[in-house]
Amino acid sequence: MPETATMTERWVIANGTPVFVRLSEAPCSGPVIVHLHGFAISGRYMLPTAALLADEFRTFVPDLPGFGRSPRNEAGTTIPALADSVAGVLDAVGAERATVVDNSLGCAILASFAERHPDRIDRAVLVSPAGGVHSQPLARAVAQLAIDATREPPSMATVAVPDYMTFGLVGSLRLFVAMTRFPALESLLHLTVPMLVVLGARDPLLPPARRVRQVVGQLGPRATVAVLRDAAHAINYSHPVELASLIRSFLRDEPVLERFEAQRHESALSPVALLRCIQQHPS
Repeated sequence: MPETATMTERWVIANGTPVFVRLSEAPCSGPVIVHLHGFAISGRYMLPTAALLADEFRTFVPDLPGFGRSPRNEAGTTIPALADSVAGVLDAVGAERATVVDNSLGCAILASFAERHPDRIDRAVLVSPAGGVHSQPLARAVAQLAIDATREPPSMATVAVPDYMTFGLVGSLRLFVAMTRFPALESLLHLTVPMLVVLGARDPLLPPARRVRQVVGQLGPRATVAVLRDAAHAINYSHPVELASLIRSFLRDEPVLERFEAQRHESALSPVALLRCIQQHPS
């Protein structure tokens, strides 16, 4: 799976802390995209999708402070502190605003970022929002992660396991508890920017279909929701072609589903459907 063909690496200083960032090799005229990783893991697993978008958009994939190669800062790894670090990364790379693409815990960071820095976000792409009551108690969340591990590509372990070990057990437990207490799905209701929400039908961390329908039904026209039928949680890694296609159409203001379906007939892409298909088949 190609990862860094169009990306390079750089250290920047964000809010006084060194942050490791992967970025587009050549400046692009299109919008800025920053990709936010999930729980206790680096931005490496975001690269398959990011690299596919780097030809058209200014693309940045940081390891937020305390994750991957970036050292922790004094503010720690709380969700608000990580949200402020995103603003610091944008300052460091000279980007005033950005579309934020995230996965898992990154959805909570995005929600906090939009609340704390509303003038810095153009659009939001929320992939696999995780957390909230569906992942409580902690033992249930751990079991969900264990199930998801069996549904991800085996190569995902080569990224996740070293990153989890680097992040550490104590920090992982603290952040994991914070994630399970954060109502990621419900946080979508507070976002006012255009949203693309991408879910995996095989994601064990996803809330029940009934709750998903309730929340999405309240989002109205500002949100487009797509479901990848054979995807689990780490869609940015497991289904980069499909996800990049959806994001590209979303940022171009093109009909997301129609364009994706046209491409699917020309390639080996997995089936995709809007949320109404889940509503008709809630299982």
